[in-house]
Amino acid sequence: MKHLLLAGVALAFTAAPAAARDITIQDVVTLSRVGAPAVSPDGHWLVWQQRETDLAANKGRYDLWRLDLTKKGAAPEKLVAEAEVNETSPQFSADGRTIWFQSDKGGEDAVWGVAVTGGTPVQLGHIPGGFSGFKVAPTGDKLLVWADRKPGAPSLEPPVVKKDPYAGSGRVYDQLFVRHWDTWADGNRSQLFVLPFGAQGATGNGTPIVGQLIGDTPSRPFGGGEELSWSPDGKTVYFALREAGRIEPTSTNLDIFAAPADGSTAPVNLTADNDGTDTLPTVSPDGKWLAWASMARAGYESDRQVLKLRNLATGEVRALTQDWDRSVASIAWAPDGKRIYVTAMDTQEEPIFAVDPTSGKVTRLTGEGAVSAVVPTRNGVVYSMNSLTAPDDFFRLSGTKSERLTSVNAARLAGIEMPKVERFSFTGANNDKVWGYAVRPTALAEGQKAPIAFVVHGGPQGSSNNSWSYRWNPAVFAGAGFAVVSVDFHGSTGYGQGFTDAIRNNWGGWPLEDLQKGLDAATGKFAWLDSDKACALGASYGGFMMNWIEGKWPDRFKCIVQHDGVFDARAMAYETEELWFDEWEHGGKAYYEDPQAFERWNPVNHVTEWRTPQLVITSERDFRIPYTQGLAAFTALQRRGIDSRLLVFPDENHWVLKPRNSLQWYGEVLGWLNRWTGKAEAGR
Repeated sequence: MKHLLLAGVALAFTAAPAAARDITIQDVVTLSRVGAPAVSPDGHWLVWQQRETDLAANKGRYDLWRLDLTKKGAAPEKLVAEAEVNETSPQFSADGRTIWFQSDKGGEDAVWGVAVTGGTPVQLGHIPGGFSGFKVAPTGDKLLVWADRKPGAPSLEPPVVKKDPYAGSGRVYDQLFVRHWDTWADGNRSQLFVLPFGAQGATGNGTPIVGQLIGDTPSRPFGGGEELSWSPDGKTVYFALREAGRIEPTSTNLDIFAAPADGSTAPVNLTADNDGTDTLPTVSPDGKWLAWASMARAGYESDRQVLKLRNLATGEVRALTQDWDRSVASIAWAPDGKRIYVTAMDTQEEPIFAVDPTSGKVTRLTGEGAVSAVVPTRNGVVYSMNSLTAPDDFFRLSGTKSERLTSVNAARLAGIEMPKVERFSFTGANNDKVWGYAVRPTALAEGQKAPIAFVVHGGPQGSSNNSWSYRWNPAVFAGAGFAVVSVDFHGSTGYGQGFTDAIRNNWGGWPLEDLQKGLDAATGKFAWLDSDKACALGASYGGFMMNWIEGKWPDRFKCIVQHDGVFDARAMAYETEELWFDEWEHGGKAYYEDPQAFERWNPVNHVTEWRTPQLVITSERDFRIPYTQGLAAFTALQRRGIDSRLLVFPDENHWVLKPRNSLQWYGEVLGWLNRWTGKAEAGR
């Protein structure tokens, strides 16, 4: 077991000096954020995109960095970092000498190239109308791009649209989706095009390869290059797509298609026999096998993702991890094809696992921490990882030994002492073992007690796991003097599919019982928790739970913070966009078919019991749980004369992402907690 601890230990920063201070949200919003790692075929170079915060412009900006993996203790260096330009999505050429990347220099995205040893970047052709992302074929002679175009567009060239000077501003629709996540439908779809690619870059306007399929590939709103894969010979593209139509908002049926890169024939559906989600197509290095993640149940977005393997010559399919009760989140082949590396939630951690493609045997490779990217190389596995008390950095796993490669934020975090995290378990609903964690403020002296921020995670199929967050960050709450307690109630991931499924038709039942028992267990175990001074906080499903607690656990908390939570299940059933989620959670039928399934857990039915002061937060671009739900909750609070406050972001979606908005969010939330726990009056 020793090797399982190394990765977690590597996340810890050096011991803080005596004059260490607590972390604040001002620190968090200015941290560098690493992502999109790429490693040269010979294992010499690691290149990644790194986001820096431009607080004045209220946004992030991206540069490319590199690290020489052959030199022990080498320091990261900037590779491409032009002011006011975003450089993202680095990819290596087959010979490892060139980095291709995406740049918005000049105002429109294009593919650029630069020698990995440094030099002047060169634009590699112009893609008319812009694009969202790209992947170069392993053969280096073709470029796959995905771009928003009208379905059936013959090329990337945007059509000439004759403007009607007398046209109105109204949008007209004949079917759902009319809006998705934070965007109104405009008739475009994310589609795939292939262009010739050579020394002079990409040429032509691209050949469409999705044929007559209508849908988004990659999928919206979060799909990316992980849903697309080239064959090693550059002749075939594999992609995931959910076919559009009137059932689209009720369907989770993504299928995996194979299409010739020259567009000569229509794509072939390789997973037509499965009505659940099929995604993450990943071709083996020898081109003989296709691995992907598959859900068995239609309409359920949080079903277990089983790793499947298809023999591309015979069509034979095997479910490699059918007997492993964990859900595969990412897939990467070892260069020699003898292992498949996956990540999966496992009891508040998200480690790397190795799967034997022959036997299906699963071996855990890392311990504590949440792995966010995996790049297998000939010299080990390069990966990025974070934890509750450390943002992402890069590591390398060689055999059973893990070594830290970067400490990107060491200078910014110097002098900051991170809080202590302690896990606990208890017997929850259904007599099941339930896990949680408590975070102790660093400034808390022996014998003192800290007021509690009782944080309920969203999802609801999510987890209060050991991972860093730029939105809900327990270390920031602890830095402000609050002890964080969080519980992985029934419905959480990482404990087996049965535990995850248990929240269906049960939103306000077992989860609330777990939260009640979990808070009692934490306050009974940790003497430094001030049980009499507790506030509850949650977003999305956690926001629903805040409204549910208002009516069903009304006398426990000094205050509540409700962010983007469901207030009226009836309105939610008709206002949200991805109908499959809401309908599955309440039994699989529409509201009008089974209203009692929704009304059973409807917070609006218990408003007469509300009495806890509540801060309501919502955003106008949130189409998942529309801002009208927040307005309705605030109206209920005000009409009942309950102390309440409303914070509305006009420019955010279901998440608060802009740096200055994040500062405002924490100012309001911590101010609300200070007021109702007495910290403001005590000057603490």
